[in-house]
Amino acid sequence: MPNPTAIEQLEAALTAVDEIATADADRLTQLRTELLGRKAGVVTKVLRSLQGLPAAERRSVGARANEIKTAIEAALDQREAALTAAVDQARERDRSMPGRPSWRGAVHPITAVVDEICDIFRELGFTRVVGPEAETEAYNFTKLNIALDHPAADMQDTFYLSPGIVLRAHTSPMQARTLERFKPPVRIVVPGQVYRRDAWDPSHAPVFEQIEGLVVDEGVSFVDFKAAIDFFVRRFFGEDTKTRFRPSFFPFTEPSAEVDAQCHICRGAGCSTCKYTGYLEIMGAGMVHPAVLDNCGIDSELYTGYAFGMGPHRIAMLRYGIPDIRLLFENDMRFLNQFLE
Repeated sequence: MPNPTAIEQLEAALTAVDEIATADADRLTQLRTELLGRKAGVVTKVLRSLQGLPAAERRSVGARANEIKTAIEAALDQREAALTAAVDQARERDRSMPGRPSWRGAVHPITAVVDEICDIFRELGFTRVVGPEAETEAYNFTKLNIALDHPAADMQDTFYLSPGIVLRAHTSPMQARTLERFKPPVRIVVPGQVYRRDAWDPSHAPVFEQIEGLVVDEGVSFVDFKAAIDFFVRRFFGEDTKTRFRPSFFPFTEPSAEVDAQCHICRGAGCSTCKYTGYLEIMGAGMVHPAVLDNCGIDSELYTGYAFGMGPHRIAMLRYGIPDIRLLFENDMRFLNQFLE
């Protein structure tokens, strides 16, 4: 005869199926542990006791134990699904529950300005290129007609990684790298981060974006340079924006110029933003110095060109009226949300 104790335990466990059908979530968890728990579950204990039974009884009790275990598991799963569905249905009916806020992604204003500038120059035939941020002294200085005894090459102005290797102070090294690799005609814009030992204040940062531009071909003149820059200013700041060129000096251009755009706040009348001049500086530029062409293996008697460098951070500040450059680095959502489209 089968072991009556084991069979009675199993039949008693089977009667719990009716209670399972109406149990709440807490009682359901309790019943699952009492009946099927690994350590103290009724069915589990019976299955573990089978080894001590005679072979004939073991088969009979084992078969019945598996039948009851399957029935209990099915009842537990069915009740759990019903409870879950009831909760979901209640949530669907309750329209008073607060909605969950969703974060919207957007392009950072500096990235947007860089892309827009590059797209404008692409209309003039410029190709967008990038270069390494760790540069040799040759590409960062000497090939650009900047002697190593120039103040810009001092350690108080430039980040040195090791002897002869620096974090680039400008994107101008790509002028030399491009001219050594490709023969004219050349038209490139070079966006990228640059590094300088500048103070961290409302108008300066030790790392910031810069965009370099370079054109080299036969017969390129200062008129071509002015026309290209004027085209950019009108496309970026508005068709009625005036451009002003002021004489300046840079080792890698001759003649050199500072380029100013008409103040977008006062439209040239003069205000505190433009220091009552009516204009705001946006870039340094000029005709490529013949020494730079010669250093890169380009015949300076045959080819001429122009180059410019601008800071997208400053241009973004001018366009959006941002008073402190540090706001562009802090990732404050309260500030960045205003640029969501």
